[in-house]
Amino acid sequence: MDDLTHLSLFSGIGGLDLAAEWAGFRTVGQCEWADYPRAVLEKHWPGLPRWKDIRDLTGVDFRDKTGLNHPTVVSGGFPCQPHGLSGKRMASDDERDLWGELFRVFCETDARWLVAENVPGLLSSENGRFFGRVLGDLAERGCHVWWYCFPARAAGAPFWGERVAIVAASDSIGWHSVDFRKEVQPSFDHCGCLAEAQTRQTYLPLHVERTERSASGGTERNDDGLPEALDELKCYGNAVMPQQFYPIFRAIADLEVSQWENTQSAGCGL
Repeated sequence: MDDLTHLSLFSGIGGLDLAAEWAGFRTVGQCEWADYPRAVLEKHWPGLPRWKDIRDLTGVDFRDKTGLNHPTVVSGGFPCQPHGLSGKRMASDDERDLWGELFRVFCETDARWLVAENVPGLLSSENGRFFGRVLGDLAERGCHVWWYCFPARAAGAPFWGERVAIVAASDSIGWHSVDFRKEVQPSFDHCGCLAEAQTRQTYLPLHVERTERSASGGTERNDDGLPEALDELKCYGNAVMPQQFYPIFRAIADLEVSQWENTQSAGCGL
């Protein structure tokens, strides 16, 4: 069957990328604005096509840089500041609202699947109208959509870490009758299987070499004048726990393989 491929948007330090790769996907491109996470991505995924501003990532550019017609799945944790309970919750009125860009890239690259994540406040942001916009955009595209609000604790984490996951299948897939929650749930009951999948790397923001130092000659600092440790802590705070989203990517991979096998059997007249 064709290679299972993954385009990562709002990549951060690669939490969703790890989850996808543990499930058998090959990451073929990443997009991240901030410099420090980009350095971490380059350390773990050297040589990949990488975009800084999602507004510069088009379907044509994706095809030119990757040589692929389309990815199997596009993923992204679009900015949560417009929706988080600790902020002003301005939703579409917040200039940091980039859902539209994530949706645009999904459409322009003609991906078969979309996996998006955000904070639970997304479901009630702007009295729920924003989430209605998300579902409306996907419905207009002809997608079948599932969404879940579940904690990292369900995947064995020692903290709650609740996230909303939105999974959309493009109309061309023809799996509208699939109950995706049933596909995913058994995997949560067997999170120990991750031990077999975690063969790529430890999920840590690797130390990035710095040469600039403070005027006192002490702590190594980055371009913002903050100790590097704060950059790492910020990355952890913004990151998605890979184990939390692994069952979703694994279910998508299993469905893709199953459809391919059924197609092969039908072609052979079995």
